Amino acid sequence: MIKGSKIKPFLWFEHQAEEAAKFYTSIFKKSKLGAVARYPEGSPGPAGQVMTVAFQIEGQDFIALNGGPHFKFTEAISFVIECETQKEIDYYWDHLLEGGKPQQCGWLKDRYGVSWQVVPSNMDKIFSGKDKAKSQRAMQAMLKMVKLDIKALENA
Repeated sequence: MIKGSKIKPFLWFEHQAEEAAKFYTSIFKKSKLGAVARYPEGSPGPAGQVMTVAFQIEGQDFIALNGGPHFKFTEAISFVIECETQKEIDYYWDHLLEGGKPQQCGWLKDRYGVSWQVVPSNMDKIFSGKDKAKSQRAMQAMLKMVKLDIKALENA
């Protein structure tokens, strides 16, 4: 395991833990793969196959498990990526969306079913400014978007 974060998201995959960890670490520049643990003889998984993969993205530790088909990801848990520029939103959106599905308001499900929100880093400012009418216009604009457009939100 990678030592670092006290709290680590633990992601249950059917059988794609290593593939998913490599996918995520290929997208985020500050990332790395960690230890791979394999199922031992007499365990719930096939002996020798990947059980868990530790990886790190932007300083956050994760663990991916090959746990079988028992559980699926839902939108009840998502990862938020705060982006400074439209170019950054476009980069993460395009890469994470490969094989996935776009959703409304900057959300997407990647090819593994994990939900991501790719949003401007100034989202709080856009929606909680002193000008309530402007905040409301920005909200209405966002509700019509799939991938978020920073300029359109700021100019609403």
